[in-house]
Amino acid sequence: MATFPLKSALALSVAALVLVSAPAALARSSPPGPAGRCDMHDGVRTALARLTADDHISGASVLAVGPCGRWTGTSGTADLRTGRPMNTTDRLRAGSVTKTFTATVVLQLAAEHRLSLDSTLDHYLPGLIDTHGYDGRRITVRQLLRHTGGLPDYLDAPEWEHPERLRYRHFEPGELIAQALRLPHPEGSWHYATTNYLVLGLVVEKVTGHRPEDEISSRVIRPLGLRDTYWPGDDTRIQGPHSHSYFTSGDGRRVDGTDWNVSFGGVGGALVSTQGDLTRFATALLGGRLLPAAQLAEMRRTVAADPDRLWPGARYGLGLISSPLSCGGVWWGHAGTVPGGHRALVAVAPGGRSVAVALNQVPDSLRAELDFQDLVDTSLCDSERTSA
Repeated sequence: MATFPLKSALALSVAALVLVSAPAALARSSPPGPAGRCDMHDGVRTALARLTADDHISGASVLAVGPCGRWTGTSGTADLRTGRPMNTTDRLRAGSVTKTFTATVVLQLAAEHRLSLDSTLDHYLPGLIDTHGYDGRRITVRQLLRHTGGLPDYLDAPEWEHPERLRYRHFEPGELIAQALRLPHPEGSWHYATTNYLVLGLVVEKVTGHRPEDEISSRVIRPLGLRDTYWPGDDTRIQGPHSHSYFTSGDGRRVDGTDWNVSFGGVGGALVSTQGDLTRFATALLGGRLLPAAQLAEMRRTVAADPDRLWPGARYGLGLISSPLSCGGVWWGHAGTVPGGHRALVAVAPGGRSVAVALNQVPDSLRAELDFQDLVDTSLCDSERTSA
């Protein structure tokens, strides 16, 4: 389950660079905030319009909270069949943002002394990783959380070169882990792999006796009142109001990828959510409401990430990404991409500023990818600059 590196996004979106031309809606925004310069969000509006008009993304939306209160901006179309405009309240597939939910529960269990971050995988699941030179006796829980245990990503397997052919299939974690272990050993000390989080889900189940999805629901989703966040299981549809999502087929057609069995993502990428729920989760987590201070500090201890699998300057903690901001400091959060076309990102910046960004089509060019990253940065820095 990709975050949003161009390399992974291209592999998972089945994208060639020919999109059906459609008029992009002008960027819309919520009413101005408090008096002063707080109503100046021209940079965000421009960044949104660039993604839909120039990069031909179907729809883009931003929900930001900062010194000027809550602000939303949208551009483009949520449903190309009906022409319904993009908005910030629709449900979407959150992709790898799910990893931060899973990491939170693992760290809660560590705080309860029910598992140790520095215990080996073999301590909890003996023999699970013991083939083709992969050894669970040498991989710790911390390394799984941080993607430094040397496991490959099953999404790099040849079977996933055309993920649309698998869109209605059910997958079990064990099947996908076995698929990963047949791949060559990754190069370098950091290698982003959803495989790590499927393994962590099995660790949670072993320690608690409950399905990891149920633990995440009871420990995070329900206590925070995330009413639009749920596990879809094998249901290929998204329940309730939602944006459609789109990918580009091999022959250049834009295809509706909304209906998809995302069991392949599991606790590494299957959640459905909204921008509002993701913001509530991220601000609660980074505000210290879900973890004791010691475990939150562990979560924020990062290592350098491979820029080919994330982006330059990104670092990875325990289920948490940090990335530098043009206005100073870093944002903390996560991003996610699913092959059907949804992309989500949630980030919290210094001073408690937060943003949740949604696309309903994966960028399939370097220019579009850079424009998406610019939207994130501008959304977090715009209020900082205009409120100065």
